[in-house]
Amino acid sequence: MTTIELKATAVCNEINLAAIAKHFGINRKFRWEDTLALRKEALQGILKEPENKAVFVFHFGSAVFVNCAFHEIMDVLEYLQKLDKNISNTNVKEYADDYKIEVNSEEAAALNNDFMVVPRIEAYHLEIVAMVLAKSVALEKIEIDIDNLLDEVEDVVAYLNQGKLSASDKQLAKLSARVLGFKLNTLSYIMLLDKPDITWSNEGAEAVFTELSAIFELEDRYEKIRHKSDTLLDITQVFSTLSHAQRGNQLEWAIIILIAFEIVLSLYEMFFRH
Repeated sequence: MTTIELKATAVCNEINLAAIAKHFGINRKFRWEDTLALRKEALQGILKEPENKAVFVFHFGSAVFVNCAFHEIMDVLEYLQKLDKNISNTNVKEYADDYKIEVNSEEAAALNNDFMVVPRIEAYHLEIVAMVLAKSVALEKIEIDIDNLLDEVEDVVAYLNQGKLSASDKQLAKLSARVLGFKLNTLSYIMLLDKPDITWSNEGAEAVFTELSAIFELEDRYEKIRHKSDTLLDITQVFSTLSHAQRGNQLEWAIIILIAFEIVLSLYEMFFRH
């Protein structure tokens, strides 16, 4: 029996695959849905023992390491950081997940939460598992970030319950931008609704991707994030409306005070000077 271990981590919001690929002599245009696979040849200058190891890098900020120890993961990330400054190796364990592929011809094929059993390894197995893991950790990062943003909004709502609106137009604009950023990340960067190209031509690959996506609850988690981001956007729109109404009232009162001042001046001119 052979065991293949995959470890995924979210290292940033977006990775420049083209710059990294060019460094390793891979000269082709990468689309958003493409994956950059660094195998033995590319890892020789980074790892002491690159045999049977690989790294899958994704546009949406995730990297998946095959048969790599923790210190090797750190070595690879430190190397990639020189090629793309967006990559960070400071919170490797914060958004992380792992999975195992057991190759055993004597056992029945199986797909579970943390491992799968196959009679023989197919070319698509690593690619499919890596992509699902990468999306899962990217979603985990967004889930935590959006929950933190909800906490910030709750503070503003608490002030609102006291009849106060403390957020400025600039703060509300930043809040709206962050909410829209979450929606863009979940739909565009993670491409949650897109299947790998190989699933269109290989039924086995499509079955594995569909089942793994269900196990990691990718669509359900996406829907929850989408609903939360929609709710946040609605709340920020309410804040914006109230803020504009408040400033409108202030402007109206300023106009009324100016008119009253004009009237007082006119009366003063009329009765006291004449």
